[in-house]
Amino acid sequence: MAPNGSGEEEATAAAAVRVIGGWASHYAIRVYVALKLKGVEYEFLQEVVGNKSELLLQSNPVHKKIPVLLHHGKPVAESMIILQYIDEVWVSSNRPAILPADPYERAVQRFWAQYVDDKIAPASVVLRGVTNGDTDEAAAQVSAALQHLEEAFVKCSRGKSYFGGDSLGFLDIVLGSHLGWLKAVEKIAGVKVLDESKFPELTAWADRFYAHHAVRDVMPETDRLVQFNAYLIGVLKAKASQK
Repeated sequence: MAPNGSGEEEATAAAAVRVIGGWASHYAIRVYVALKLKGVEYEFLQEVVGNKSELLLQSNPVHKKIPVLLHHGKPVAESMIILQYIDEVWVSSNRPAILPADPYERAVQRFWAQYVDDKIAPASVVLRGVTNGDTDEAAAQVSAALQHLEEAFVKCSRGKSYFGGDSLGFLDIVLGSHLGWLKAVEKIAGVKVLDESKFPELTAWADRFYAHHAVRDVMPETDRLVQFNAYLIGVLKAKASQK
């Protein structure tokens, strides 16, 4: 966690919980879902692509990236760390746990969550044309990752609705945050990603994830993401031409 430097006066005047993020960022989406799941009110602070705010730079001076959770002015950076922080801070009988109580089950969820970000995230940006790379190789990487996650779902869910069992858990939120962009990839690259014939368990899980009350209002529409992707590529090209 990075030092804030914004002053106690600003913290007391602002909402108790704020999220510096972006509506299209899958890393930020997982924070919104976790807060909604816990029933925590928060203020959303939208970052402008290509123009990082002073608050972001002060709150996350190391990585200078979204999302950042500000809790009473204190910043917490990195989405998976934020999820764990939310789970540890807002604990009560009417707030569902994000991580399981059993240490081994927690380790399993963390392993697969990291696997998702290691395999799906980099391949997705190649398929979207945001970064250079072999699109066929990227599509194969996503497919292989989803096959592993299909098998992991059967083991983790134990016949229940989510990776976390009866309710959304850590891995549900991390993988689910990628679903919007995976749908956008299908339109952008013309590649079928979440194929029901290949991944019946995951496609059924994805439908349940989208329908969840903590998810419905924060997952962007596919066409809007496709438009944003074109805008993002334009911004990146403009910045590259200035160098």
